[in-house]
Amino acid sequence: MRPSTHPARGTRGLLGALLTALAALAALLTTAPAAHADTAICEAFGSTTIQGRYVVQNNRWGTSETQCITATDSGFRITQADGSVPTNGAPKSYPSVFNGCHYTNCSPGTSLPARLSSISSAPTGISYSYVSNAVYDAAYDIWLDSTPRTDGVNQTEIMIWFNKVGSIQPVGSPVGTATVAGRSWQVWSGNNGSNDVLSFVAPSAITSWNFDVLDFAHEAVARGLAQNSWYLTSVQAGFEPWQNGTGLAVTSFSSTVNTGGGDPGGPGGSAACTVAYATNVWQGGFTSDVTVTNTGSTPVNGWKLGFTLPAGQRITSAWGAGVTPSSGAVTASNLAYNAQVPAGGKASFGFQGTYGGTFAKPAGFSLNGAACTTA
Repeated sequence: MRPSTHPARGTRGLLGALLTALAALAALLTTAPAAHADTAICEAFGSTTIQGRYVVQNNRWGTSETQCITATDSGFRITQADGSVPTNGAPKSYPSVFNGCHYTNCSPGTSLPARLSSISSAPTGISYSYVSNAVYDAAYDIWLDSTPRTDGVNQTEIMIWFNKVGSIQPVGSPVGTATVAGRSWQVWSGNNGSNDVLSFVAPSAITSWNFDVLDFAHEAVARGLAQNSWYLTSVQAGFEPWQNGTGLAVTSFSSTVNTGGGDPGGPGGSAACTVAYATNVWQGGFTSDVTVTNTGSTPVNGWKLGFTLPAGQRITSAWGAGVTPSSGAVTASNLAYNAQVPAGGKASFGFQGTYGGTFAKPAGFSLNGAACTTA
């Protein structure tokens, strides 16, 4: 900066500017809410939670090149996407944000899996931000299975392509067009060797849309790729990049599953419940035995128990349920043998963990999204 030719006047000007800046900063600190730091993820299958209810995952499975994403309060953005793969094969990855369960990683307090016949509506909203110097699709995935599984590959994958750039195409072959949820789509159908894939490709890019997931699930049922007795296990929104991808972003995401019984997303029956949480604690370690009692008047068919571990606690192993992630807001999901809890019945599971500082128990529990009382 060029020095002032009038030192006294320049000193007063700088002092005044400094005082003004300090006053503005003080006002900002007293009126603005604290900012939330974004979370960077470069691990191939690293993940984190946002809004206390969704999981953001890097999910780099098709390349050894570096891919990094940054989770934000409302979604995520790709900050580094090195390398490329042939466009006539599978993509490099599928970074995404999801509600539900993906390979035992379940979003906190999720009510999925939920039987399709029990769902009255599944409203969702998504906003994307695109780039031009990459080959990719922007895809919303809907996963269906005949069982309420929380691990592995489901039987049918529904893909909604909001946008595609480059010479890429969905799995299988085109089978015509269809109008679903008020929009026209080119429809593709095929199998990737692991599961059936039904894809709906938009004729032009969609940047933001609110719709009902059930409209697409019912289309899969009508085409013989699912049944109403099957389960919705997860919904995911993200990108499949083949080349580059830095700058792509999901700027907002929301997902709710409502059942006909009034339970916000529960697979069936009332979520009235009581939780007994018994612990055995020693220096630096502990075990917890959890018993969930269905105090409602109808059976629960598939359950998710959500709770938050106090700071410093980390789960190292579990039995009787899949419990993810290992710290913070976690979800315990039923296994195949204990998915059904009759009215008045109980389900039990446990886990072992480590802790630092003073040991404490979780403050509360929710079953399929509804609060439980503590015994």
